[in-house]
Amino acid sequence: MHEPLATRLVLPRALAPVFLRLTRANRTFTTEAGARRRIRERSLRPAPYGPPATLRSDVRVDVEQRGGWPVYRVSRRDGASAGTVVYAHGGGWVGEIVSQHWHLAAQVAAEVGTTVLLPIYPLVPFGTAEEARVGITDLVTSAAGPVVLAGDSAGGQIALSAAQSLRDQGVDVAHVLMISPALDLTWSNPRIPLVQPTDPWLGTPGGRVLAEHWRGSLDLLDPVVSPLAGELAGLPPLTVFTGTRDVLNPDAHLLRSRAAAAGVALDWREGVGELHVFPLLPTRAGRAARAQIVRTLRAALRG
Repeated sequence: MHEPLATRLVLPRALAPVFLRLTRANRTFTTEAGARRRIRERSLRPAPYGPPATLRSDVRVDVEQRGGWPVYRVSRRDGASAGTVVYAHGGGWVGEIVSQHWHLAAQVAAEVGTTVLLPIYPLVPFGTAEEARVGITDLVTSAAGPVVLAGDSAGGQIALSAAQSLRDQGVDVAHVLMISPALDLTWSNPRIPLVQPTDPWLGTPGGRVLAEHWRGSLDLLDPVVSPLAGELAGLPPLTVFTGTRDVLNPDAHLLRSRAAAAGVALDWREGVGELHVFPLLPTRAGRAARAQIVRTLRAALRG
């Protein structure tokens, strides 16, 4: 059996919000003070970012330094690889890569038969959206093609912003896959307050504090910061996974409608009743979404 036991466990969907509330996972987002505390904690005590001790036995992990960033490479041990997935992890621009990201990268590398690059980009209060854009686009332009850009939450913002920049540079990207992406860092969508009571994880007050740090010297509506404010025409096909109990869901709907107007193909994967980044959670819906991610990436990379 290649897959670790932890990734085979399936928990009832109803337990996910209970767990989030018990562990106070939302404390970074529910208040401005909570966000500021998290920024200070992470600046004083950076979180570890290396791979878990146990991943699938059919993949290997290597690491190199690129522009001052550690960049991990996850690939099949047998060397069977087609193209590259550049994956930007989520965490509200302040949280480090976690085990769920590593296990998804290992599953994609093994089951798609590709190489997954995981850049450890600088986080708030030290990193900015522009630094992330430069580093990610550099990875894409030097990677073995075809290349897919992917990311979850904050990483979804980074992936789509990078795709827009690469399009403007004339660099081809095969696909952009986003899991619960942050798309507009103004947090101004009027539907967000309607969704907020159902979301046990994210919130506007802390999100705005993090956005102010992440934007650096750029305006919040610069596409490098808020890709929903940018031009969508000419982008490669997009895939979006989003849950209806996620305050980022209203902006995902806007992306869907604007992509259609711009003539950009978008594969819409909405989980009714699902939480933020539900494809990363150990639930039945999460497992099904991960299987769909594998199918989507296999088609994007192999045609």
